[in-house]
Amino acid sequence: MSPGQLQGPEKLKEVTRLVDSLDNDLSAKKLSPADKVQTLLALRQHGTNPANADPIYSDKGINLLARYGFEGETLDIRRAALRCIANALLLNKDMRQVFVDTGYAGRVAEKLKTEISDDEMILSRILFLTTYDTNIDFSVLITKHSMADNILSQVIRHAKQIPKNGRKSYSQIDELALTDTLKLVFNVAKLYPDLADSFTPLIPHLFKIINRIDIPDRQPLDGLIGYIINALSTLDLEEKPGRFESNPLFPKFNQNCNVDKLINILDAAVGVYNSEELEPRAVPLLHLLITIYEFAPEGPRKYMQWLLLPEDNDRSVPIGRSDTLSSKLLNLSTSPSVHLKTAISELMFVLSGKDADSLTKNIGYGFAAGFLASRGLQIPQDAQEAFATNSSRVSDHVNPITGQRYDAEPVDTGPPMTQEEKEREAERLFVLFERLTANGLIKAENPVAQAVREGRLEELPDDADSDLD
Repeated sequence: MSPGQLQGPEKLKEVTRLVDSLDNDLSAKKLSPADKVQTLLALRQHGTNPANADPIYSDKGINLLARYGFEGETLDIRRAALRCIANALLLNKDMRQVFVDTGYAGRVAEKLKTEISDDEMILSRILFLTTYDTNIDFSVLITKHSMADNILSQVIRHAKQIPKNGRKSYSQIDELALTDTLKLVFNVAKLYPDLADSFTPLIPHLFKIINRIDIPDRQPLDGLIGYIINALSTLDLEEKPGRFESNPLFPKFNQNCNVDKLINILDAAVGVYNSEELEPRAVPLLHLLITIYEFAPEGPRKYMQWLLLPEDNDRSVPIGRSDTLSSKLLNLSTSPSVHLKTAISELMFVLSGKDADSLTKNIGYGFAAGFLASRGLQIPQDAQEAFATNSSRVSDHVNPITGQRYDAEPVDTGPPMTQEEKEREAERLFVLFERLTANGLIKAENPVAQAVREGRLEELPDDADSDLD
C-alpha cells in the first residue's frame, strides 16, 4: 500500500516506524544511502497531510530531519530531508520555531550559494517560512552566514540565464526558484527595514531581468514580474554616490527603458484585472512608479507624464471616457478599492508636480476634487471660479470640470428649458453648492445667490406657466 493510501492508526504506526528507523541508523549505520532516500521520500509523502503524522511534526522529528538535511552523506539524502522540513514548516507553523531552535538556519543561508535551482528553491522556501512565527535573527544570517551575498549570486545567475533576444526559454524550475528567493527578499526587507540595505546590490539585476522577460498575456502580475516588483518596492532606489557604477533606474544606453517596461506592465494589468483583483497586485507597481518619478531626471519625467497623463487627444470626450491608459487609471481612481484609488490619485498628483492647480488642469476638477479634499488641500482658485461661474479661467479651451475641450462638447439641440425647469435646476445647484461650501471643499460665493443678488435670476410668480399643468 502506498504512503498516500494509509490512514488513521495504520498511518501513524508507519510514520513512527520510519522515523525510528532513521533515528536508530544514526548510530547503527545499517541503512544504505538509497534506503535512507526512500525512507525520507516516504516520510515526505505521509507528511503532506499532518493528520496521524505526529512523529514528523515534533521536536524529535524536525531535529532528526535537520541532521539528515545537513549531515547526510549524499546530496540526494540531504535534498530529500530538506524537502520534508519545508513541507512541515508550510503545513504546521509551530514547526518553524522548532526548526530555528535546531540552530541549522545559518547552514541554510550558507547553502544558498548553489548553482542548482532545485536546491535554491527549497532553501529559500525554508528561510521564507521562518520569517513568520519565529524569533530568528536575520541580521546574523546576513553578517555571519552570507545570506544577502548568496541571494545576490542567485539573482545574478538568473539574470544571465535570460538572454536579451528571448530565444532561449526560461525553465519553470528556474522561475520557481527565483520566485521563492524574491519572496524571501520581500519579507526580510519588509519585516526588518533596517536590513533592507543588504539587498540594494540586487537592484540593477532585478531591472535587467524585468526588462528581458515577456509580459504574460494573462495575469501579468501573478507570476515572476509581480514578485520582482514587490521586492523592488521594499528597496531604497535613490541614487547615492558610490552605490552603483551607473544609475540602474535610468541606464545611460536608454534612460526610459525601465519606465517604459513598468508602464507597459501596468497597461497590461489594467486590461486584465478588475479593481478588486488589481488592489493587491498593482498597488506596489504604482508606488514603484511614484518612487521612480521622484528620483527621475527631466527626460524620464516628461516621458512618464506623456504616457500616464491625459493627452489632448483624450479631451475629445470627457476625461476618463477614452480607451487610453490614463482614462482607465482615472476610472479606477473612483473604485471602492481604497488602496488602489489612493495610489492612482497619488501617482497623478506626483506627475502633476504635487501641485493642486496642475492636477486639476491635468485630470479635471471631477477627478481631482476628492483627492485634494482627502489630503486637506484647497481647491485651486481657478477651479473654484470655473465651477461657480462656468468661466474658462482654468484653460482657454478645456472645461475644468470634465477635462473635455469646449469645441468637442456636444451641442444641446433639444427644446429650451421652461422657466420652471430653470428654477428647479437653480435650486438644485444652490443646494449642491451649499453642501460643498459646508464641507469646506470650495470657498466662493454661491453662484445662484450671486445671480439673485445681481438681479440675474427671478422667482417665478404663482401664475407663471408650468410644464406640469
